[in-house]
Amino acid sequence: MTSYYIGVDVGSGSARAALVSESGDIVAESTHETLTRRDDHDSDIFEQSTDQIWDCISKACKAVLKESGISNKDVKGIGFDATCSLAVASMDDGSPVSVSKDSWKAGHKHDDGRVWNVILWADHRASAEAKLINSTRSMVLKYVGGTMSLEMEAPKMLWLKRHMPAETFKSSMFFDLPDFLTYKATGDLARSNCSLACKCSYVPPGVEGSKGWNDEFFTKIGLEDFPKTAYKQVGGTPGHSGLILTAGQPVGKGISAKAAEELGLLEGTPVGSAVIDAYAGWVGTVAAPMEGQSTTNLDDSKHRLAAIAGTSTCHIVQSPEAVFVPGVWGPYKHAIFPGYWMNEGGQSSTGQLLDFMIDTHPASAKLKQLAKEQGTNHFSLLTEILQKLAKERKVPFLSYLTKDIQLYPDLHGNRSPLADNEMRGMLIGMQLDKNVSDLALRYYATGEAIALQTRQIIDEMNKNGHEVRSIFMSGGLVKNSFLMSLIADICNVPVQLPHSHSASVVLGSAMLGAAAAKEAAEGPIIETQEQAEKGSFEMKDRLWDIMIKMSKPGTTVKPSASERELKLLKVKYETFLECIELQRKWRKNVSQALEE
Repeated sequence: MTSYYIGVDVGSGSARAALVSESGDIVAESTHETLTRRDDHDSDIFEQSTDQIWDCISKACKAVLKESGISNKDVKGIGFDATCSLAVASMDDGSPVSVSKDSWKAGHKHDDGRVWNVILWADHRASAEAKLINSTRSMVLKYVGGTMSLEMEAPKMLWLKRHMPAETFKSSMFFDLPDFLTYKATGDLARSNCSLACKCSYVPPGVEGSKGWNDEFFTKIGLEDFPKTAYKQVGGTPGHSGLILTAGQPVGKGISAKAAEELGLLEGTPVGSAVIDAYAGWVGTVAAPMEGQSTTNLDDSKHRLAAIAGTSTCHIVQSPEAVFVPGVWGPYKHAIFPGYWMNEGGQSSTGQLLDFMIDTHPASAKLKQLAKEQGTNHFSLLTEILQKLAKERKVPFLSYLTKDIQLYPDLHGNRSPLADNEMRGMLIGMQLDKNVSDLALRYYATGEAIALQTRQIIDEMNKNGHEVRSIFMSGGLVKNSFLMSLIADICNVPVQLPHSHSASVVLGSAMLGAAAAKEAAEGPIIETQEQAEKGSFEMKDRLWDIMIKMSKPGTTVKPSASERELKLLKVKYETFLECIELQRKWRKNVSQALEE
C-alpha cells in the first residue's frame, strides 16, 4: 500500500498544502491566501496572524485529502516550512500576543479585531536595533556574514523589548515561524537547528567554543533576561531546559488531538522538525538529476546553488566545511544536514519588484486590460510585446532593446552581498513615454537587474571558497522564461528548472514528513538532546535517500547568449557595480553636507 505525506509551506502571502506520494508524485495541492497588515503611516510595518495562518493551513490540509480521496490513515507524516518571521505567543497558554506598536494601549483595538502577533521577515521596524547589534562586533556576527540583518529575529525581539510593556514581554514566547507551526501541531516546544542557527543568533555548540546561546551577546544588546532564565522564552538551553532537532527529526509525540481535528489527520501522525521556506526549497530541488545524470550524491550538493524565487529570492549552497562570505548569511552549521554548513545569499525583492515596476507604471491599467481582453495574464503579454518589439526593431537579441536602460534593484535595501539596508533603487534611461511598450522595456530591465545581482552573489560566494556550477531554481519566478535565460547567460551556468515549479518548496516539507515517519517507526520518542544528536547523524543518510527517491528530473536551461550579447551583458554588469559605488558616494556626500 502506498504511503503519503503532507507538506505545508507558509510563504509571505499564502499557505499551501500538498499531498505527496512516497515516490514524490504531487497528488493534490491547495493554497489559501494569508493576510498581511500594513500601516498607512509606516511603510516598515508588515504583520501577520498565526491564527489566520493556521486556519489557512487547516483548510488546505483538509482540501487535499478531500480532493485526492486518500484516507488520513494513509498519511504517514507531515512537514512544515515557513518564512523566517517572528511569532509571539503567551507562555501561559500559547495564545497570540500582539506585536502592533499601539496595541498595548488600554482600549486599543484594530478595526478587524484580529491579534497580529507575527512580525513578517520583510518588516523593517528594527533598524535602530540592528545597528546597535552590529556595533557589538560579537562573534555571533561572524556567522551571519559579518552583519546582522534587521530581517532576523534578534533585532525584532529587541524592538519588542523596548516597546512592549515589561510584563507582557517577560511572559511571552518567541518563535521563528516554522518552529511555531510544529509547536501548534504537537504542543511540543522543541526547536529546529535551521531556525535557531539561521535566524535566531544561535551558534551550534562546538563552533569556536560556542555553547549555543551566547550569554555575553544577549546581555550586551539588552536582552539580558534570556540568559538569566536559561533562554526559556526562545526554547531553552539544549541538554538542560530545551531540545533542538535536526531537519526532519520527529517532534514530540506527533500531531496532538486538537491539531488532528483541525487538520483532518490522525492523532500521533509524525511531524518533522521544520525548516525555513527557502531551505525547504533546497531540500525539494538539489537531489534531482540534471540532464545526463542517472543519480546524484550528497557531494554534488556543494556545487548546486538553490535559488528559491518568489516575493524575494534566497540563494543557498551547502559545503562540508565552513565558508565565510562577507555580506552573505552564514555559514550555518547543521542547518539541514548535521556536520554540513550552509551559506544563504538573498535579494529582498524579486517577484515583488517585478510587480512593483508593473503596478507603478502609467500603462499598468492598460496592460492588464489588454491581457484580460486577450484571455491571458499580463506577464505572458509582456513577453509577447518584447518579442514583437525585437522583431519590429530588427534587434539581434532582447537585451539589445534595453542597452540604454540600467536598473539597480534594491528598492527595499540590500540583503546580500552588501548587507546594506540603506541601498535604494535606481533607474537610468527613462523617457517621456507612458506606453505599454515602455512598460515592457522596464519589465525586462528589471529582470536583467535581478540576474545581474544573482551573478554578484555567486561571484562573491565563489571568490571566498565555494564552487557553484549550477543553479537549481524553484518558486513562482521559474515561470518567467526570459528571466531564466538571463540568469543562465549572465551567471554562465546551467539553470535547472524543477519538475513542478509550484510544488518544489512544499515537496521539501513533505520530504521532512517522510523522514520523521521513518524515524518515528524505528525509534523511541526523542526526549533528550543526547538522543537528538545521536539520531541526527543517522538522519543525514536517511533524509538524502528520501530526497533522491522523491525528486524528479526537471529541465535544464543552458547558457546560450551569442558572443555579441555576452559583451553587452558584461558591460551591463560593470555598470551595475558602478551604480553601487555611485549611490554610496552620493549618500556619503549628502551626509557630509548635512553634518553640523
